[in-house]
Amino acid sequence: MPRVSRQQTELNRVAITETAVRLYRERGLNGVSVAEVMNEAGLTHGGFYGHFESKEALATEACTHAFEQSANAWKEKIASHRKKRKARKAIVDHYLAPSKRDNAADTCPVVAFSGDMSHEDNQSVLHQTYIKGLRALMDAYLSTVEPGASPQDETARRQAALVEYSLMVGAMTLARATGKTALSDEILKSARTFLNSEVSAVESLNLNS
Repeated sequence: MPRVSRQQTELNRVAITETAVRLYRERGLNGVSVAEVMNEAGLTHGGFYGHFESKEALATEACTHAFEQSANAWKEKIASHRKKRKARKAIVDHYLAPSKRDNAADTCPVVAFSGDMSHEDNQSVLHQTYIKGLRALMDAYLSTVEPGASPQDETARRQAALVEYSLMVGAMTLARATGKTALSDEILKSARTFLNSEVSAVESLNLNS
């Protein structure tokens, strides 16, 4: 049997990783077997260990890749708006769109992997990878908030932005859990309306400053 070229080996690894990202987004990190990933990637199960040392190693690389995809998408949306308030609205509308709920393969990794992370060892590489990715998305959201005039004001604005981010994640989690129902639609719409209104956590600080 002819040896696979280095280029083909690298392409196969990319195919495995991207397939894993899609399946993990759909079913969680613990809901997919190595055999399923390899089958979906069009490769043999036996070839897996030529690319990764373990399932955990694949999960870590896939988790990293999933967060990079989300962070890059957010950065593109933010960069397309000169005003921070409009950039924040663009992120909110994008994140809480029904289409994001309906397309499981495009689910936010914070939502998709949170259940698995609650049972993961806090010191594991996978858990640390999740935390790093979560912080990157939080920082991206915080970049859409006007900076505070004082350290105290800045702290309050950061806390308000984290509350809003948490609301987005919670709303999408509940929307996915309730499926394509009227309640699910109501959850998403209510969260978008609140976050885009003048009484949202960040906007209330702007009004009171």
